Amino acid sequence: MSRTTVVALGGGHGLAATLGALRHVTDGLTAIVTVADDGGSSGRLRGEYDVLPPGDLRMALAALCDDSEWGHLWRDALQHRFPGGGPLGGHALGNLLIVSLWDLLGDTVTGLETVGRLLGARGRVLPMAAVPLEITARVRGADPAHPREIELVRGQVAVAKSPGEVLSIALDPPDPPVHADTVQAVLDADWVVLGPGSWFTSIMPHLKVPDLAQALRTTEAGRILTLNLELNTGETNGFSAADHLQVFAAHAPQMRLDVVLVDPSVVGSNGQREQLTQAAQAMGARLVVAPVAQLEDGHKHDTLRLAAAYRDIIDDRR
Repeated sequence: MSRTTVVALGGGHGLAATLGALRHVTDGLTAIVTVADDGGSSGRLRGEYDVLPPGDLRMALAALCDDSEWGHLWRDALQHRFPGGGPLGGHALGNLLIVSLWDLLGDTVTGLETVGRLLGARGRVLPMAAVPLEITARVRGADPAHPREIELVRGQVAVAKSPGEVLSIALDPPDPPVHADTVQAVLDADWVVLGPGSWFTSIMPHLKVPDLAQALRTTEAGRILTLNLELNTGETNGFSAADHLQVFAAHAPQMRLDVVLVDPSVVGSNGQREQLTQAAQAMGARLVVAPVAQLEDGHKHDTLRLAAAYRDIIDDRR
């Protein structure tokens, strides 16, 4: 197992897929997780206790659990969601545990590391910012009755579910504090991996936190951007693969990439591949086309295939 240090940024199921693959590649793994979720259990806890939304942090910790009976038991316990409509209904046990430890220990990072020790986590989980964030988005056609009008949509859930075209996002507060450990992890990394995940609500927010964005620009780490397997859905409805890179460049105009990783199913025609190659080159990156999707379900990443692609990219730089 390599001791190459890798930092993975994102949130939700996309980040969990990345972490599941990277844990086969390196022992030096850190996840930096978005903290803008305002829905479900996370949204309820955030609103009631004014804490970071714990859900994406919980999922990252679960993805890093030790491959043992103990690790799997606590992973399943963290992910257990209470049924019913009572006060606990819909809450994940891990969310409650994380918020309890934050209250008990008085420190976000220490609380996450405590849960990590309980899981035997093979890596570290850090928040993107030290305070909860709200996503705001400029959306064209948010009201279907006025498809050409541009409106400001507030909140992660509202942006993700908006029927219109997301043009750009911003954060509130716009210059949030960031834990020193988060910045240092990026500066010390050998590789930084962004994506896959919800483009506007999981990936782009990292680029809008000034201290984190500065670290991403100045780090000597190689930078990998992993494109989604499904492009033309949800908040990126109508987007091509090249459009995804153009959105990235617009939100981080001074940031270079080294590699853009994509599954062959996403490239499509030769014309689409050429457009994506040119978009990658415009950001200083080379395009790597490698099979990373599951054979039985092309909409999901295959852990071992994705791990092999990351390993080949990392080994190629040595």
